[in-house]
Amino acid sequence: MVFSSSLLENAVNEFARLPGIGKKTALRLVLHLIKQDANSVTQFSDIISKMRNEIKFCNRCHNISDAPLCNICSNTMRKQEMICVVENIRDVIAIESTQQFNGIYHVLGGIISPLDGIGPEQLMIDSLVERIHKEDIEEIIFALSPNIQGDTTIYYISRKLKTFPIKITTIARGIAFGGELEYADEMTLAKSISNRIPVENFIVSGN
Repeated sequence: MVFSSSLLENAVNEFARLPGIGKKTALRLVLHLIKQDANSVTQFSDIISKMRNEIKFCNRCHNISDAPLCNICSNTMRKQEMICVVENIRDVIAIESTQQFNGIYHVLGGIISPLDGIGPEQLMIDSLVERIHKEDIEEIIFALSPNIQGDTTIYYISRKLKTFPIKITTIARGIAFGGELEYADEMTLAKSISNRIPVENFIVSGN
């Protein structure tokens, strides 16, 4: 692309750094902003800046929050004894969209993937174990993407939790192996949560 303005070019390059945004889409977005009045663009940039500077992570589950505890953890109507373990915040949003889960969450921040240099020490596994030790938890539900890395993570964490008197389950395989949890349709994901299976059966079967 050839630009007549360095300001335009710099703005396009910044938008193009976002995931899934190519140069053509970035140009379309920037040209759209140029057409807006200055106050609207200022409000847009202020909201993004405020989000980045003031966003917090829940001290309990590591979900994105506006306060030390997220609105899910602080909701007394949720089943505080049931933790759904997920890979990332996008998965929390996907499960919440099903409106079929009324427990709380624990965001690992990834899954074990040695090829990518991600080991257990990079994930929020220790804080999960600490929660189970301190809180009255009855069930852990693994809702990780159905792939080798997800299965490895389930196996590793379940071994760490084997001394705790809790029920450990994983979502049913209504989602194709190798798929991503966040891209599953809401009905499939809801059924996978409802039809969850004990982890020991899951590990033995090798599914």
